[in-house]
Amino acid sequence: MEEMFMMSDEELQKAIADTFDNRELLKDDAHADAVEEAMELLDCGDLAIAEKIDGTWITNAWAKKAILLYFQLKIAWNMEGVRIEPKFGFANQFHYENLLLWHDKVPLKTNFSKNVRRIPGSIVRYSAFIEEGAILMPSFVNVGARVGSGTMIDTWATVGSCAQVGKNCHIAGGVGIGGVLEPPAATPVIIEDDCFIGSRCIIVEGSIIEAGAVLGANTVITATTQIIDVTGPREVIMKGRVPANAVVIPGVRQRAFGAGTYGVPCALIIGKRGAETDRKTSLNSALRDFGISA
Repeated sequence: MEEMFMMSDEELQKAIADTFDNRELLKDDAHADAVEEAMELLDCGDLAIAEKIDGTWITNAWAKKAILLYFQLKIAWNMEGVRIEPKFGFANQFHYENLLLWHDKVPLKTNFSKNVRRIPGSIVRYSAFIEEGAILMPSFVNVGARVGSGTMIDTWATVGSCAQVGKNCHIAGGVGIGGVLEPPAATPVIIEDDCFIGSRCIIVEGSIIEAGAVLGANTVITATTQIIDVTGPREVIMKGRVPANAVVIPGVRQRAFGAGTYGVPCALIIGKRGAETDRKTSLNSALRDFGISA
């Protein structure tokens, strides 16, 4: 892979930054090639939108800029695929019919790590990276996103632009993980290792779900959602980040408005996964242990 790329990291970052500030440079082959190179690095996993350094997630804004430049560099074109069906009566024979057509600037991903299980209906766009051993049920993974090894993206779940899901997570059916492509410096949605995200949860606006956390079904986490730890004698309120190993359920907080008092959605931390519990066992049992739904 390294032999394909001629620019150093510093040269590549500078070329992307210069082109982002002056889009006319896209007409220059060297700068256009820099955009293509950055996209290829994202696609093969050698570059990530965000990296955890000394416990803090740092966003590689220049990599986001490369994605935005790629949209401008390319023109939309007709792409097609086929539906494959077993031939009646012959288990090992197939026929092809019903062309699938779409019109886009970004092709589907083809460079998958080995042992990635992809169920029909799973869609991954070029520049997303799927680690070895991940499982994709019918789902959608957008540009610049990452999915870690041993993680399942379950049916109808979406992993938005530049979002990152760690290793050994279960992203349950219908979960919406939002994309954060602009502004380039904004932190994407991060779900760290060993998390369980219950059905129909929504996680958006650069929220961070720390390692081992469990979110019950329908929990909504945004940048402004009050995440309230109710396990102690006094509530502790935080926003934009679910602590490691927290068990979280959706809640409602009363708030007075001019027209009256109404319930405003919040998230409640009702417990913590025990460190002594095996991770995989805990992922399956934590919700039952706390009497909440998946």
